Amino acid sequence: MTIDISWSRPAGKDRSRSGLARAVRAWLLRAESAERMRNLSVGGRAIRVAVREGAPGRPPLLLCNGIGASLELLQPFVDALDPRRGVIRFDMPGIGGSPAPVIPYHLAASAPLLSGLLDQLGYERADVLGISWGGGLAQQFALSRPHRVRRLVLVATGTGALMVPGRPGVLVRMLTPRRHRDPGYAARVAGELYGGSVRKDPALARDLLHSTTRLGPARGYYYQLISGIGWTSLPRLPKLRQPTLILAGDDDPIIPLVNARIMHRLIPRSELHIYHGGHLELVADAERIAPVVEAFLDAGPAAPESQAMKGNQR
Repeated sequence: MTIDISWSRPAGKDRSRSGLARAVRAWLLRAESAERMRNLSVGGRAIRVAVREGAPGRPPLLLCNGIGASLELLQPFVDALDPRRGVIRFDMPGIGGSPAPVIPYHLAASAPLLSGLLDQLGYERADVLGISWGGGLAQQFALSRPHRVRRLVLVATGTGALMVPGRPGVLVRMLTPRRHRDPGYAARVAGELYGGSVRKDPALARDLLHSTTRLGPARGYYYQLISGIGWTSLPRLPKLRQPTLILAGDDDPIIPLVNARIMHRLIPRSELHIYHGGHLELVADAERIAPVVEAFLDAGPAAPESQAMKGNQR
């Protein structure tokens, strides 16, 4: 089934005070006419998918989202990419428009979901980008199905159970989907939870999480949360052979920067790019981050380390 993507304008007079929030709303109200929503059955599960066709012969970019977020959250980043680049987004089971599974699933067994999705769409290989929780999914897919992944981009993510965690207060807020269900709460905790640009403009996080995303059942969030219990990529990172770009913010309370440095040391063909900002910068400042991703996807062999933001490294 194919339907048009539509976006709703955020409610609330106070949101007009935020310049960044206005920019986000402008992105969201400019849905790509070439992009289509589809409901596909993958491994017996109904998955909601958005596909933007790209130039023939060019591998698409498969986007793996963060926990609790539907595919609409990534719209600002998709709009900032080269329109000739094909893009595939999807909702995990129980998130957004994908129905919740009967029983929970585990990240370690998730690779068939992505390979089945590519099969249904007729792609042998793809570039894969994962942000936050989706970075774990992207790593698992690249490790389990290396022939399906051409290049890998890991954004604001870590290695799962074996990583340097964020502060306890931040992690406690991640245990519930309240920020996805309560706009006022999302704004109140935005700076503490996400850091970066939303410290100065909490309304931006509220707009991103509530004017862009489609709300799924609460148990979908908990299923996604528990799917990572016991999962880690840390001992297997040296086996990642794809050229890999690691993007990390210098003010990310959820994923401390040291995790990106560890991953860079362990992944053989990786480059590290540190940007000034927090956990949501991929979508909050897509015009700045997207060119870094584009350059990596179109480049030759991976370089040791990105120099573009070296002044912000610490």
